[in-house]
Amino acid sequence: MNVTKSKFSIFSTTLSVFKMKLVLSVFYISFFSLGNFCIVNAQPILPGAYQTTSYLPKLVGKRVGIFANQTSTIGKTHLVDTLKKRGINITKIFAPEHGFRGFADAGEHIDNMIDKATGINVIGLYGKKNKPNAADLSNVDVLVFDIQDVGVRFYTFISSLQYLIETAIEFNKPIIVLDRPNPNGFYIDGPVLEPEYTSFVGMQPIPLVYGMTIGEYAKMLLGEKMLPWKYIRKEDNHTSLSELLGFAEEHKNFSLTVVPCKNYTHKKKYILPIKPSPNLPDMSSIYWYPSIALFEGTVVSEGRGTAHPFCIIGNPSLPDSLYSFMPTSREGAKSPKHQDKMCHGWNVYQEPNKVLEKLNRKLALEYLVKSYALFPVKDSFFIRPSTDIPVDFFFNKLAGNRTLMSQIISGQSIETIRQSWQPAIAKFILIRKKYLLYPDFY
Repeated sequence: MNVTKSKFSIFSTTLSVFKMKLVLSVFYISFFSLGNFCIVNAQPILPGAYQTTSYLPKLVGKRVGIFANQTSTIGKTHLVDTLKKRGINITKIFAPEHGFRGFADAGEHIDNMIDKATGINVIGLYGKKNKPNAADLSNVDVLVFDIQDVGVRFYTFISSLQYLIETAIEFNKPIIVLDRPNPNGFYIDGPVLEPEYTSFVGMQPIPLVYGMTIGEYAKMLLGEKMLPWKYIRKEDNHTSLSELLGFAEEHKNFSLTVVPCKNYTHKKKYILPIKPSPNLPDMSSIYWYPSIALFEGTVVSEGRGTAHPFCIIGNPSLPDSLYSFMPTSREGAKSPKHQDKMCHGWNVYQEPNKVLEKLNRKLALEYLVKSYALFPVKDSFFIRPSTDIPVDFFFNKLAGNRTLMSQIISGQSIETIRQSWQPAIAKFILIRKKYLLYPDFY
């Protein structure tokens, strides 16, 4: 036996194994350390903001107003900082729910301020004021919208988008929407909002989970003439040609430009590099959010004030044999429901992939149904408004109808509830299809 040759063969085999491990290690590091991208088949999904050559020419020499928050980044740099370095004149920042830097509680009033990092005026557009006024736009030529959405009807950024588009039409300004992937954009489910339940947590007749990016949604708002009549003239028998021509002349500068993402499809799972709001800290909470947020209309805690908001559910009156937890005051949840009280319920927090398997592209209704069944005082389960009118129940505003509450109270099966959504969902899917910018999940 040739000992030298044998040793060389062993060395070669060992070297090959080492090389393979090195390659796999590099791939592992590349896949899991690129916090700003979701890598699929070695191609990064790049939001619209990254496509600077598509929109910078529209901003040069203009006074720019930007609707943005902490998610409006290119890599690790905020869009505002990137544009300022490129010489773009940003004269106004508009902030949505949770504020420009994203620290405010849900529902907290957003005040005007000066951004310390840039010295730019920030106008809060959440609370009593949802739209810019003439004074806010006196030094703005073009509007830019760049926000990371999560694809749920009652997540209020799409309501802010609609108001900004209405503002752009009213004040004759072009608006540019820098699209971002939808982390829940791979399915459609839930009740479709009925018009009488329109509110800031639901402004259009769409399913609770609607499977569109914010850019696709913007195109649908205009294409389907979903805005109030005064913003989009409808060509019907009640509108004269002179009125149409007058409206067109009055709003001739308005235009909607959507800058699409690169390498995105509705089949792909996009991992958010920055939490979109204080109580959506990770992908598990983002995947559970469409289902668990319905508890905000009940006396059951949705997990605010815990380490895993929207993954923990409970109430002090539920059986103490269930999972126990205590909500406490913390950033983004200064006064959570049942603060400092022991609650009992369920902890559904898991790794994101396991959550996806559990949900299977559907809303999870079982915890809502179980909670109501176990709750000792049924009349107190849903938070009651002072009026006791169905449209004033916050749960009904979130659901988009009064039917879901009635179905839960009457003890209908989850399958029966889900079947009741299907006709309206089918109609929506046909409308949605016309405005998709990316390959669908079907």
